[in-house]
Amino acid sequence: MSISRNILAEAVVLTALVSSCGSSENKGGQSTSPSSGLTEIACDASFENIISQEIDVYEYVYPKANIMPYYVDENAAIDSLLNMSVKLACTTRPLTEKEISYLKSQKKQVRQSQIAVDALALIVNPANSMEIIDLPDLRDMLTGRLTDWDKVVPGSKLGKINVVFDHQGSSTVSYMRDSLLNGAPLGANCFAQKTPTAVFEAVEKNKNAIGIIGVSWINDDLEGRELSTEEKVNLIEKNDTIDQKFKTAVKVLKVQSPNSMTAYKPYQFYIFNGEYPLYRKIYLISTGVNGSLAHGFYSFVTGFQGQKLIQMTGVLPKVVHSTTMVNIN
Repeated sequence: MSISRNILAEAVVLTALVSSCGSSENKGGQSTSPSSGLTEIACDASFENIISQEIDVYEYVYPKANIMPYYVDENAAIDSLLNMSVKLACTTRPLTEKEISYLKSQKKQVRQSQIAVDALALIVNPANSMEIIDLPDLRDMLTGRLTDWDKVVPGSKLGKINVVFDHQGSSTVSYMRDSLLNGAPLGANCFAQKTPTAVFEAVEKNKNAIGIIGVSWINDDLEGRELSTEEKVNLIEKNDTIDQKFKTAVKVLKVQSPNSMTAYKPYQFYIFNGEYPLYRKIYLISTGVNGSLAHGFYSFVTGFQGQKLIQMTGVLPKVVHSTTMVNIN
C-alpha cells in the first residue's frame, strides 16, 4: 500500500469508526467493515460519472472493498433503498418524512446529505454557430414551438432542431419539465438516447442536435486525458487549485436568464455564485449501520477527500474549500 493509500485510509476509517469499532453484516450475511466486504448502491444514471469515480478511488484505497453500483432512474434508486435491496442511493432529492418513517419502522438508520450541485449543460455540435441560448428559447425548443435553427440563429442552414437527452424517466427530463415547462410535455422534436454518453455522441455526430447533459459528462480531466485512479488519489490529497476545462468535441453554450444581462457557461464558479441558472442538488442516502462498508463509503463521499474528487468531475461539491476553488479556462 502506497503512502497515498495510507493517508486516505486513515482519514476514512477514523470517520467511519467514530460510533463503532465492530463490523456489520450485509444482506447476504457476509461480514463487512468500512474497508472490506460487499455493499450496493443504486444511483441516478445521470450521476454515474461522479459515483463511479468515487467507487474507483475507494476500492483503490481499500482493495478488499467491493461497492456494486446500479445506474437506474431516480425512482428506481429510491425504490431500491425503500425495499432494502441496497443500503446506498444517489438522487436529486432527499427522502421524504414518510419514506424516512417507513425505513425507521424497519429498524433502519437513515443518513442523508447533499453532496453536490450539478449543472445541466447545453451542448451543440461545433458546426453550430450558436454561442448563447436564453431560457425562453430553450423552453420553446423543449415544447416544440421552435423547430428550426434559422428561427434561433438567423441564416442557419442546420435545418430541424433535434433536442436529445438521456431517457424518458431521467431526473434531467423531470428537472426540465418542472423548472422550465411547468409540467407541460416535451415536443415531438425531443429524443431519448438512453445514456448520457449517447447524448454526447449524438451531438458530436449530428450538426442539428442540441443536448442536455450533466456537467460531469463534458468536463475534461487534466490536459484532456483521463487520469488514472492513482493520479486522482494523489491529486485529492493536495490542497491546491483545479483547472476546469470542457471537452472540445462539442460546444458548450452560455445560458442567459431573462433577468440577466450576461450569459454563463456551467463553470463551478458560476454555479457557486448562482449566476448559471440550470442546476440541481445531488444527495447521498445511506441506511448502513455504523462500522459497515456502506457507512464507510458514505463517510468518504461526504468527507474532504470525496468532496475534492467531486470537484474534479466539474460538479460543484457541497463543501467548497477556498484554497481549492476552481480556475476557469
